[in-house]
Amino acid sequence: MDAGSRSISSENSRAAAAARLPLQEAGSRPYMPPLSSGSRNPSAKCYGDRFIPDRSAMDMDVAHYLLTEPRKDKENAAASPSKEAYRRLLAEKLLNNRTRILAFRNKPPEPENVAAADAASSHNARPAKQRRHIPQSAERTLDAPELVDDYYLNLLDWGSNNVLSIALGDTVYLWDASSGSTSELVTVNEDSGPITSVSWAPDGRHIAVGLNSSDVQLWDTSSNRLLRTLRGVHEARVGSLAWNNSILTTGSMDGKIVNNDVRIRNHVVQTYEGHSQEVCGLKWSGSGQQLASGGNDNLLHIWDVSMASSMPSAGRNRWLHRLGDHMAAVMASSMPSAGRNRWLHRLGDHMAAVKALAWCPFQSNLLATGGGGSDRCIKFWNTHTGACLNSVDTGSQVCSLLWNKNERELLSSHGFTQNQLTLWKYPSMVKMAELTGHTSRVLFMAQSPDGCTVASAAADETLRFWNVFGTPEAPKPAAKASHTGMFNSFNHIR
Repeated sequence: MDAGSRSISSENSRAAAAARLPLQEAGSRPYMPPLSSGSRNPSAKCYGDRFIPDRSAMDMDVAHYLLTEPRKDKENAAASPSKEAYRRLLAEKLLNNRTRILAFRNKPPEPENVAAADAASSHNARPAKQRRHIPQSAERTLDAPELVDDYYLNLLDWGSNNVLSIALGDTVYLWDASSGSTSELVTVNEDSGPITSVSWAPDGRHIAVGLNSSDVQLWDTSSNRLLRTLRGVHEARVGSLAWNNSILTTGSMDGKIVNNDVRIRNHVVQTYEGHSQEVCGLKWSGSGQQLASGGNDNLLHIWDVSMASSMPSAGRNRWLHRLGDHMAAVMASSMPSAGRNRWLHRLGDHMAAVKALAWCPFQSNLLATGGGGSDRCIKFWNTHTGACLNSVDTGSQVCSLLWNKNERELLSSHGFTQNQLTLWKYPSMVKMAELTGHTSRVLFMAQSPDGCTVASAAADETLRFWNVFGTPEAPKPAAKASHTGMFNSFNHIR
């Protein structure tokens, strides 16, 4: 189990937090240029010390002969002309007219005309792709006072309308990335709070807010209006949310996962039961066909829409495979199939809570998951077969994962000891960059709609923005957005 909720803050700490305005620029530090011991001229070439011979390139027998040859010449000065001719012929055949005793490792630099000729010959060759510059410092840092330090919650999300939402204590704030303006959406009372999860609907206009009281609120951010409250779905706090079109999936500390169709009055359409402890991670695949869930019971479940059933008599989902269990085939074959929802895979390879989940944007059945402090691993799964494709020990708690939408790269955020963001090249999992600046574990990450900027929120109560995935491309003109959506039927507060 990973460290969860922190203790209630003292009055002094609350007063200090109140003095800091949320989502305002944090104090900046002076820029310190990196120290470098390299040459000032990057084009300079080093050819080594020309006075140090390379013994591996020597022929010691030949060297000995060449060193002793002058002495023998003096001794044989009176030799006949025929013997002298024989000696010269022997030296020519055996030594190939070699006269150098020492051999050196590096060749002298080529003449400029030769280098120019080589450059001209390779002019038509395909140019190598330049390596992208990855800034090592945050582009912007904002204060986030009263951010709850709880590994199991999900308090940060970035909507398709380029508005970032963050829950700070009992309040949800909205930060418009286009204008930099901040607004307050809602502050809940102490009986309902603190806020335990936020998630934007696909339209970028509506947002779901999970509460510590087990309720879920649906808000219209264009009018700051509460549309409805989902009550009685769970028996404990709702720490994870995920959208699949008009279906809002909620995960709770009671271990249940519920699909809610927000368009209808009786919104509960499916209930998934597979976790024995809090559900702290939920993510729908890009196709909307599979749902990944991670829990504090160290389990990862894959649920498939094609196997779901909303029949009233059998609305609870059961597993089809239990990976690593030799009884899986026997148990699957012994279960009645009529009207039962089943999970596709149950994976118990992680040794700690599974919160970090990320579906690959370029391979629909590839899922990346991250484990907590006792596991520290990033694992990759084929969700069709349930096979673990790779596992990488990161050395620290994995809090969040994000794929680069344009390149084969994965970004992870971590806890103790470095509290860093790490960029990995996939599939080699070679580290491309480590971004530091947070002074406490980086609990949450969210990606901008263009996929280039990443926001990270940490227990140090700061929100940082990183241009880690490159420069955004020129935006294409978008059609005028219409307000016909799944929430139009709600014209009053419920």
